[in-house]
Amino acid sequence: MNKRRIQSWCLYDFGNSAFAVLFPPMFGAFYAEFVVGEENGGEALWGWVISVSMLMVALSAPFLGGIADHAGVRKRMLAIYTLLGAGTVLTFTSIGPGMVVAGFAVGVLANFAFEGGIVFYNAYLPEIAPPEYHGRVSARGFATGYVGSLVALGIAAPLAAYGHMTWVWIALGAQWLLAAVPAFLYLPADKPTGMSVLAAARRGFTETAATLREVAGMRDLRRFLIAYFFYMDGVNTVIVFAGVYAKLELGFATSDLILLLGVVQISALLGSLALARATDVRGPRWTVRRVLLWWIAVVVAAFFAKTAALFWIVATLAGLGLGSIQAASRAFMSRLVPDGREAEFFGFYALCGKTGAVIGPILFGSIAYATGSQRPAILSVAVFYVIGYVLLGRVHAGGQLATTPES
Repeated sequence: MNKRRIQSWCLYDFGNSAFAVLFPPMFGAFYAEFVVGEENGGEALWGWVISVSMLMVALSAPFLGGIADHAGVRKRMLAIYTLLGAGTVLTFTSIGPGMVVAGFAVGVLANFAFEGGIVFYNAYLPEIAPPEYHGRVSARGFATGYVGSLVALGIAAPLAAYGHMTWVWIALGAQWLLAAVPAFLYLPADKPTGMSVLAAARRGFTETAATLREVAGMRDLRRFLIAYFFYMDGVNTVIVFAGVYAKLELGFATSDLILLLGVVQISALLGSLALARATDVRGPRWTVRRVLLWWIAVVVAAFFAKTAALFWIVATLAGLGLGSIQAASRAFMSRLVPDGREAEFFGFYALCGKTGAVIGPILFGSIAYATGSQRPAILSVAVFYVIGYVLLGRVHAGGQLATTPES
């Protein structure tokens, strides 16, 4: 394995994780509480921000992944999405109370760029690491990302405490862009196929349906993606609403919220590394199913956590599950992707993960708005984990490889 490539791939996660950790709780709480207002359905509208952006990613990812593979422009696509996302973050500084439509638009665009870029980023995993190392390299990437999250929180905490949110977003964009530079330099270069981007777009448009039929005909891949659709719906819903729940339901101050997020990043880092070797030795299917049982227990515990102290414990446990399920799921998909079609097939991975993320936030936000409390909405998340666990039981792939290195 090329260590420089792996390190640069991990560093990209160090940068974009700044957005992942700050956008849902800080921009989400600001938009729901101050831009829209709780009395005007701010929580429900915030759910729609996430759902619309996820739907945009889901619908475009297979098509754009096909373009990247057919034209050989994967790295170029990664760069475009990175610049779009980091640039849109800077527009957050212009959003104020009452700017409901503008806040909605920039929130959707920024999250679309972030989530869309991950499609091309994930597609590099099968190329930079052999199957017997997918679990550990995937976990290393997420672990590096969580370190990046901690750095972003460390920068944002004092700035937010003094009300300097403009500098929070500037620092976020800078971290995202600077950490992406090694990836642009050292990840495998684009391999032009002789097909223009326009021709690849036409081919991608006409072949997306054919590829979907191909995916549907691959039994284990189809079953895994359906299961992934459901359980990642639950995971994404927790990510989106955890900060909003802590602030609005339990009265967390912004400083407490940032500290809580830091604790979650540490536990997620540990979680991603804890089961990395087990993912390679026992197989990602073993890891994902057991982590889903963990998530069910976490959601039930969250329902009964009526104090801030108990929520701290639940959030820490959720972080452990977050890191491990993300890393193991990516390693699982990497085993199922045909050579040379990584971006296209990871586009369908995004299609399932992000389409699922459309349902959960809307359901959660709607239940919270209808009942006047987010607590009843918590239990709805557990249903997605149960369905995913059951469906994964029907997947035969993702087990132990014939030979797995010890380190």
